[in-house]
Amino acid sequence: QVQLVESGGGLVQPGGSLRLSCAASGIMFSIYRMGWFRQAPGKQRELVATITGRGTTNYADSVKGRFTISRDNAKNTVNLQMNSLKAEDTAVYYCNGYFRSNDYWGQGTQVTVSS
Repeated sequence: QVQLVESGGGLVQPGGSLRLSCAASGIMFSIYRMGWFRQAPGKQRELVATITGRGTTNYADSVKGRFTISRDNAKNTVNLQMNSLKAEDTAVYYCNGYFRSNDYWGQGTQVTVSS
């Protein structure tokens, strides 16, 4: 049974930081491209950042220079360090694991940026 379990969301003030974590089980983690996506109210789900098994990263333009994705293949975890948070970063953040036709999602964690 595949599980992706996110943690670390919450309420933070503009300019603050949060670190999201995703623990994966039931997959051969090291071969999966892992990623973070987000969905704000009334908007479509969008890519935030991805990282391949070898560590190649890709970021949405809106988060470049502020967010950092990382993974630990020994612990089957992927993290998203979010700095300089803005109100427009408010969304439900989802962990994703993708390999060929296998596409798995976590349940999501809420991030709210507000003063």
